[in-house]
Amino acid sequence: MTRPADAVPPAALRRLADGLAAEASAALVRRGRSSLTFMEVCGTHTMAIARYGIKELLPAHVRLVSGPGCPVCVTPVGYVDHALALARLPDVIIATFGDVVRVPGSAGSLAAEQARGARVQVVFSSLDALKLARARPEAQVIFLAVGFETTAPTVAATLRTAAADDVPNFSVLCAHKTIPQALSFLAAPTRAALNGLLCPPHVSAIIGTRPYEAVAARGIPCVVGGFEPLDILLATAMLLEQRAAGVARVENEYSRVVRPEGNPRALALLEEIFEPCDATWRGLGPLPGSGLRLRPRLARFDAARRFAVEVPEAREPAGCRCGEILMGTIDPTGCPLFGTTCTPDDPVGACMVSSEGTCAARYRYGVQP
Repeated sequence: MTRPADAVPPAALRRLADGLAAEASAALVRRGRSSLTFMEVCGTHTMAIARYGIKELLPAHVRLVSGPGCPVCVTPVGYVDHALALARLPDVIIATFGDVVRVPGSAGSLAAEQARGARVQVVFSSLDALKLARARPEAQVIFLAVGFETTAPTVAATLRTAAADDVPNFSVLCAHKTIPQALSFLAAPTRAALNGLLCPPHVSAIIGTRPYEAVAARGIPCVVGGFEPLDILLATAMLLEQRAAGVARVENEYSRVVRPEGNPRALALLEEIFEPCDATWRGLGPLPGSGLRLRPRLARFDAARRFAVEVPEAREPAGCRCGEILMGTIDPTGCPLFGTTCTPDDPVGACMVSSEGTCAARYRYGVQP
């Protein structure tokens, strides 16, 4: 079992980082390349990499870029616009995680609607939203269900309870997305060349490692790695070893938490409550089968079906390049708004709002423009 990073002296981390150079050289020679690009697809990874200066520990010819691993960031503007329209309805309380409140829609945010009198309640879980509905029977409580496979089971459990107890004033506006389809999109030959993927550990604890085998079959090594600096460096070394050996497979550095089969109970709960659907991702566009929606028997808890509202045509913030940042094609500093017009105190794009956003991480821990 890997020791936690706080039990490893900094010198040991430096020795491990220095040892990556030999692996990288072997991989580059075999591939006939001048550099290698790996992508992490987890918002918590993104923040940890920035916080601990992992990129500075890597060999100069190994690039680590951030992908669409922040669920708030990949939620499209149209979803925010839908939530804004629902917030304007009488006798409606919007229950949501804190990050979503400040994400800009086409014309404003939930924070702005709240300032105008809309009832927006920040909660820590979907169960808190259900408790709010029980406490406020005179209002319709709509929970904004945003997240990947990590949070979707908790929402599924809440919906199961709401259905069993027949809570009439609770519903969700569902924007859950599933990671494997996004990784397959990124692995397509027509996309920017990726030489390896650092797969998301939280998601993998639910779905396991097997869903990544389709990506590895396309020649892209995949490693599930933990969140500590040592985890991330070891996972990077494993990607380099695969490249040096000329193989592409799925490996699990985070075996102390993640199993190949994932969490069967959580997966069964997802299957019970949700069904796959097409979904739009900010930056990636529409991806078939990459979303989750409530099964027809739970339609009474689907806010999109229950409440008829007019949602305007979605408009991206002018000048914002979140989409390219989520694809890993540019660094946040490549956006002309970064650190000037767009800051954590006054964000223009979702990548600066979310605590897991690439721009937020770059701003907090990176070199300011």
